[in-house]
Amino acid sequence: MQAIPDYKSICMTVLYEDNHIIAVSKTCHEIVQGDKTGDTPLSETVKAYIKEKYQKPGEAFLGVTHRLDRPTTGVVLFARTSKALTRLNAMFQSHEQIQKTYWAIVDRSKESVIGKQEAVRLENYLWRNEKQNKSFVVKSGTKDAKRAVLTYKAIAQSDRYTLLEINLETGRHHQIRCQLAAIGCPIKGDLKYGAKRSNPDGGICLHARKIEFIHPVSKQPISITAPVPDDTLWQALSQQI
Repeated sequence: MQAIPDYKSICMTVLYEDNHIIAVSKTCHEIVQGDKTGDTPLSETVKAYIKEKYQKPGEAFLGVTHRLDRPTTGVVLFARTSKALTRLNAMFQSHEQIQKTYWAIVDRSKESVIGKQEAVRLENYLWRNEKQNKSFVVKSGTKDAKRAVLTYKAIAQSDRYTLLEINLETGRHHQIRCQLAAIGCPIKGDLKYGAKRSNPDGGICLHARKIEFIHPVSKQPISITAPVPDDTLWQALSQQI
C-alpha cells in the first residue's frame, strides 16, 4: 500500500476549509476529476490532504460540486459532507445564491470589440460537439443547443493585452472560451478556440478568480478568491487593480 504523504507536504494551495466545504487553487496542469488520461485528479489530492490532516480511519468523503477545464486555473469548491454536496449541487444548477467571477487575458488589438470599462452582455446559443470536445455558437432553435449568457468588462491593460472580468449567468461547456472566440477575442493560449500560439506552461489565460455563495449549512455569506498564476503578465495586469 502506498503511503499517504504528510498533508503539509502535499503540493496544493488551500484557500478555505471548514467542516462542510473546502476550496483549493487549481493549476493549469490539474484535472478536477479522473478521466481517460489516468492522471491523478485534484479531487484525490484533496482527499489525501483531508485523510492525513484529520487522521480519518477510512476514505475521506469528498464531493465534486463543479469543474474547471484542465488548462484553466483558479478556485475549485468541494463538499466535505453529503449535506453540503446536495445543497451546493442545487445552488450550482439553479445559479442562485452563488456567483463565479473569472478573469481572462485577450489581445488588446480587439479594443473596438472589448469596449472600455463598461460592462458588455453576451447572449448566444451553444452546441457541443462531443467528439471534438468543443462548443460552437449556433442559431437559436438548433437541436441540443443551450442558451449561454455572460457579462464582461475590461479591468486592466498592457501594451499588448487586456484583462477582462467575466460573470456567468449560465454554466455551459467551454462557455467563456467559446463566446469570447465568437466575437474575435480568443483567450491567450487557447489554441482550440483560435489563439495564435500556445502558452509556455500549456495552459490558457482563463482564471476562476472568485466564488461567492451562501454557505450550505451555516447560511453565512462566503467569498473565496484565488491568487493569479505566478506569471509575469498575470502579475503585471493584476497589480493595476
